[in-house]
Amino acid sequence: MPLLYLALSGVILFIACMAVKLLELKRGKARIVDEQKNRVLKKISPFGSVEKLTVLPLVDYFSEFEGGKTEPGVSYLVRADGQTILLDVGFNRKQEHPSPLLQNAEKLGVAFDDLDMIFISHLHRDHVGGTANERNKHFSISCGPVSIPPVTVYSPEAVTPLQFHSNCSVEVVAEALPLAPGVASTGPVARQLFLMGRTVEQSLAVNVKGKGIVLIVGCGHQTIERILEEAEKIFDEPIYGVIGGLHYPVRGGRMMSRPVNILNLIGSDRPPWKHLNEQDVESGIQAIDKRGVSLVSLSPHDSSDWALDRFRQSFKERYIDLKVGHEITVTTISP
Repeated sequence: MPLLYLALSGVILFIACMAVKLLELKRGKARIVDEQKNRVLKKISPFGSVEKLTVLPLVDYFSEFEGGKTEPGVSYLVRADGQTILLDVGFNRKQEHPSPLLQNAEKLGVAFDDLDMIFISHLHRDHVGGTANERNKHFSISCGPVSIPPVTVYSPEAVTPLQFHSNCSVEVVAEALPLAPGVASTGPVARQLFLMGRTVEQSLAVNVKGKGIVLIVGCGHQTIERILEEAEKIFDEPIYGVIGGLHYPVRGGRMMSRPVNILNLIGSDRPPWKHLNEQDVESGIQAIDKRGVSLVSLSPHDSSDWALDRFRQSFKERYIDLKVGHEITVTTISP
């Protein structure tokens, strides 16, 4: 009999927690709908252009070179002419020093002495350096001293550098914002996720002269459909490329607990019985393709092998595998 009572208590507790989460989801979605109605997008074109853009993945799920540290996290070194930008700082799940980010950077000959800014896409653990950082709204490149210049950190929400990066200042991005000639933030977009709650995310946009906007995305919790729609309203230039995470853990994922696809549950704005599916992947592909995008590179850190294959099949020669150490280059069209 005690076991029966214990089981019943567990069921009741589960139902109660589910009811609370469903109520939070409903209220959160309603709030975001209201925000969208009142949201005025500021056009920021022209904001300059760059002759050359390179995106070097320093942290992601697959590596181009033997011995590269991999994890379900993101950090990209973005070089746009004279600007050097660190987009996100990885997961560092084991809280190491040096972190996987620093270990890969050293092997690739990357130093942060010439860093001009840090760009945080959103404050999830796999982008700010760990679970504790997510919980406390901190970020860290590693769990020990790291020599970087006194740069500005552009974040969609308030975030505090750990003591290892105390020389950094933080600017909270409230709307589409030029950061340097040819480099801009798309501005923050909010989405209510079922388990993780309200998530605010921004993407980096680089205008390559003669080609157009390359969007560099952290996780794409905003959905690629909305990212593209808003980018078209913010920028006059065409969308040339999409690089980064779009969160398609369909038919498998990077965080599995036996049959349970954890990544699908935590990154969805739907209850578990209405999780992300194949049609979501196809919708994203169609949204990108109909705009004639010339370069697509999907991060494997939050998308399944099945989703990666669908992108490869759909975009063919326009698709580039995203791996640690494999630099993606976009250069201007010569006159």
